[in-house]
Amino acid sequence: MGLKVIGAGFGRTGTNSLKVALEQLGYAPCHHMKEVGPSLSQIRWFDAASKGEKVNWDDVFEHFEAAVDWPAAAYYQELSEFYPNAKVILSVRDAEGWYKSTRATIYAVIQHMPRWMRWVIPPLNRLMNMVQRTVWDGALAGEFENRERTIERFNAHIESVKKTIPAERLLIHSAAEGWGPICKFLDKPLPATSYPRVNEARVFQRIVIVLKVLRWLPWMLGAVLAYYLLAP
Repeated sequence: MGLKVIGAGFGRTGTNSLKVALEQLGYAPCHHMKEVGPSLSQIRWFDAASKGEKVNWDDVFEHFEAAVDWPAAAYYQELSEFYPNAKVILSVRDAEGWYKSTRATIYAVIQHMPRWMRWVIPPLNRLMNMVQRTVWDGALAGEFENRERTIERFNAHIESVKKTIPAERLLIHSAAEGWGPICKFLDKPLPATSYPRVNEARVFQRIVIVLKVLRWLPWMLGAVLAYYLLAP
């Protein structure tokens, strides 16, 4: 199929809303981190890419017309060369707000992921290792806890995309701008519906709560087992 739109923005810059918007405009399905976790093939491909191995992007995006969010965004330059006719959208937001959102959502999930789950579910472990290499050690250089340095990298990424992608092929877009700039850029009519506003912060908060409980599950099960084994 070949990608027609490539998202170059970091995760938590409105990429989920952008995914929904692009699909409403006909670029469906749109690749997102959501498509990676449930797919062993996607995990395998992006795991290989995160190690610097060669992957066939036509295989990765065989059924997709667009791609946004990590991990695809980490390869925006390579993808823009592989798909020379694709347009590039750089999703942006206030850097301070991006950092706070990322820390409270996807970073919190990583921090609270139980080690035992990674041991007993190999694909999950491979996915987490891929994300570590691609996002936390790659795009963010292993310095996410350093707020100032991470915000510098966030802003530097924006400048790098501007310098890398020709202006006529690039749209810098904030979710607050809505449909107008995107539709003009992609030469699509304005939808009758409002621009999608997808905020999954509460979903991430619930996931973190569940993960915190699951971290103690082996110990709780061990305590119950010990009780029954040692009870007179």
